[in-house]
Amino acid sequence: MSVRELVVLGTASQVPTRHRNHNGYLLRWDGQGLLFDPGEGTQRQMLRAGVAAHDLNRICVTHFHGDHSLGLAGVIQRINLDRVPHPITAHYPASGERFFDRLRYATAYRETVRLVQRPVVEDGELDRSKSYLLEARKLSHPVESFGYRLVEPDSRRMLPERLAEHGITGPDVGRLQRLGELNGVTVEQVSELRPGQRFAFVMDTRLCPGVHALAEGVDMLVIESTFLDEDVQLAVDHGHLTAGQAAEVAARAGVRHLVLTHFSQRYDDPAEFERQARAAGYTGELTIARDLMRVPLPKRR
Repeated sequence: MSVRELVVLGTASQVPTRHRNHNGYLLRWDGQGLLFDPGEGTQRQMLRAGVAAHDLNRICVTHFHGDHSLGLAGVIQRINLDRVPHPITAHYPASGERFFDRLRYATAYRETVRLVQRPVVEDGELDRSKSYLLEARKLSHPVESFGYRLVEPDSRRMLPERLAEHGITGPDVGRLQRLGELNGVTVEQVSELRPGQRFAFVMDTRLCPGVHALAEGVDMLVIESTFLDEDVQLAVDHGHLTAGQAAEVAARAGVRHLVLTHFSQRYDDPAEFERQARAAGYTGELTIARDLMRVPLPKRR
């Protein structure tokens, strides 16, 4: 059975707390595992969350501030220690390649796994697999930063009543799906469009076109909300979003499930982020992320 869920490994911003580890997020997408922004302590959080190195297929780093990337050294070495049997692909801003290389070779170890470095140079498509298209969009932060978006191809849902009307049963259903037409009946006549699922990951950024492009129409948006609305000037100055800003983006984009994360250590009450998100007009499903929680993607439309 396919699994699509977000495993939250850490939710702190620059400074971890007793209850919040530095960033780290694993997206389970059927048989694939995409690790986003492994901050310091990610390897241990993976252990606590029941995530193995073998579960990883891709690493996506938004930018090279420490809370989003210092865990790379440990994760990469663990991948090699455990002799993961498949290649791992790493995406990160091309301008930070020297940081990636330093973290990859921070200490001595034996390389046993093929790690493919595919840095992000500009907006657009990064990779395509059977089950998703991976895209990147530039964000607005003091260092170059990119957000990521997964798009599943649309498919078609066969409608039994329409198949019956046209006398198509048994093996002929499969033939029609493969050929597109059978005995004068087209797939479009006996099916309906089923939109593919979409997921976006938006970390450290001010409001900018890239934020809106990434969020547009996604089923789940994982987005930073470092500050509360009363500290909006701090957010602007340091290249971040407030809870209200993130929620406004989600409402405008038609996001089905909003996950707020990356919280400043200055705030003690997580419920205030939810209150401000609702006050900003977001009415969909809302999660205030906690370390080690699992958040399933919404059911397909």
